[in-house]
Amino acid sequence: MTFNIEEELKKLPASPGVYLMHDCHDEIIYVGKAISLKNRVRQYFQSSRGKTAKILQMVQNIAWFEYILTDSEMEALVLECNLIKEHRPKYNTMLMDDKSYPYIKVTVQEEYPRVLFARDLKKDKSRYYGPYTSATAVKDTIDLLHKLFKLRTCRRSLPAEIGRGRPCLNYHIKQCDAPCQGYIGREAYRESVQKAMDFLGGDFEPIMKSLEQQMQACAENLDFETAVTYRELLGSVRHIAQKQKITDAAGQEDRDIIALAREKQEAVVQVFFVRGGKMIGRDHCYLAIDEGEPDGRILGEFVKQFYAGTPVIPKELFLQTLPEDGELIGEWLGKKRGQKVVLRTPQKGEKARLVELAARNARLVLDQDREKLKREEKRTIGAVHQLSQMLGLADCVRMEAYDISNISGVQSVGSMVVYENGRPKRSDYRKFRIRYVEGPNDYASMEEVLTRRFKHGLEEKANDLCGRFDRFPDLILMDGGKGQVNIAEGVLRTLGLAIPVCGMVKDDNHRTRGLYFCGREVPLDHHGESFQLITRIQDEAHRFAIEYHRSIRSKEQIHSVLDDIEGIGPARRKALMRYFKTIEAIRAADVEALKAAPQMNARAAQSVYDFFQNMGAKEKSVENKDDFR
Repeated sequence: MTFNIEEELKKLPASPGVYLMHDCHDEIIYVGKAISLKNRVRQYFQSSRGKTAKILQMVQNIAWFEYILTDSEMEALVLECNLIKEHRPKYNTMLMDDKSYPYIKVTVQEEYPRVLFARDLKKDKSRYYGPYTSATAVKDTIDLLHKLFKLRTCRRSLPAEIGRGRPCLNYHIKQCDAPCQGYIGREAYRESVQKAMDFLGGDFEPIMKSLEQQMQACAENLDFETAVTYRELLGSVRHIAQKQKITDAAGQEDRDIIALAREKQEAVVQVFFVRGGKMIGRDHCYLAIDEGEPDGRILGEFVKQFYAGTPVIPKELFLQTLPEDGELIGEWLGKKRGQKVVLRTPQKGEKARLVELAARNARLVLDQDREKLKREEKRTIGAVHQLSQMLGLADCVRMEAYDISNISGVQSVGSMVVYENGRPKRSDYRKFRIRYVEGPNDYASMEEVLTRRFKHGLEEKANDLCGRFDRFPDLILMDGGKGQVNIAEGVLRTLGLAIPVCGMVKDDNHRTRGLYFCGREVPLDHHGESFQLITRIQDEAHRFAIEYHRSIRSKEQIHSVLDDIEGIGPARRKALMRYFKTIEAIRAADVEALKAAPQMNARAAQSVYDFFQNMGAKEKSVENKDDFR
């Protein structure tokens, strides 16, 4: 059905909700919220005055729109955040990467608590510290806590399992006081846990003094080996303490400091994490923005996307500029936190200094990374433009490359790798196990792979399915020259498809010297970005095919003789090997002995016994024939 935008605009309700703009390919290109859908959506199709270049471009690409009604603007904001995260629309201000931050978890609800690494915050009565920006630093800190306070790492249910089994290795290397054996009482153990939590809260002085005293005492007693251990621990504590030297003199509250630096269509947002008045970490995020977009709107979009995926929300956010819908965002964050959250823009004093410091750091990151981003754009999008111009094509946004891997025609496999805008899109990579070709026939194998790939795609398009093959490439790259190109073009003609095909022509040393396209060889500049891109695609197709072939060979080599016995699956096979240790022992066992093994019954035992009896009879027959000869 034809979508009449003018008619549909008249039907819009004056209610809060979320609207989704679609392009002609049915992709969602923009998601927004509105307190009145009627007023907000109509604005896009009215006078262009005051609209940014990105919005004007987006409007030109709208083929149709849909909307979802909500009961309030708050519900619309929550739905908008979820839809943006799921669909990542092209024209929304987007975080360039999704991050999940690590935390340190103390299981205070347990009788004998543990200190653990965590990615998610759960409502399990544990105490969480963070977020931290380095998983390695978190693991190092947890390791240090175990050494300092000798806390348990095991999963035993204490005190129910006290005394069962033996103490683990950590006890013997003096990194655990073995509460599992009752070697330390509950109260004494919880005192150690409390010291660890004080340490995580930034109280380093007591442990530093204690370590220094113990180091001096060991040195005076000429126990230099232990003194060195204490010295190393003291150095680790000082290193962690040094990282937290920035403090917020304004109080002991939890707050995040947020500021941005921008240039053209690039922006970097810097976040300082302040917990209990101490800065425990910082991080930066890249955003794709529109040049005419105001700072407040950019920061508002950042806050919504960033805290939609971050489980810990502080009491205050100090921002360089308040978002346009700051009060609504604060209310939404307050509901997620369970307590009031305030968004502020400090104007003077220590708080304003922290915001300014975050802004300076954001500018530093942007300046340092600008050249790197330019180089990355040159080697990806720039290389695609160069290749497109060389072949006389429109921009080849999506390219697919194929390769065949086998050893003397055995277990042949095919690979399909996908590059979009010069970058690998690994979620669209596909593997093919050759079904209908026998022997080392790369041309026939390639014909099978391409036929299966595009037939699947046509079926998905015909059934209006978003499947694994429904997106077709702008250019197909073949690893061979004229022969491979002819195979691909033949498949496409048969299926009624018109997709450009380009082959890689090799020199005598099997290095790509040019491209075979439209019946002629196109020379390549070996120093150009397009040549480097083609080389990367070619290497990636080889790697992907070889890894798949290797994995299949490995699975075949792991095959056990027990897999050939009827009624013996993976679980029984493992149970038999654990019980009898060797295949020879299984072979020598009678039915009763086989029945005694775990997970075995009379029928399975008889099946194993009969299998090896028959095998023995066959082997004996072969031996008799050899003797006769």
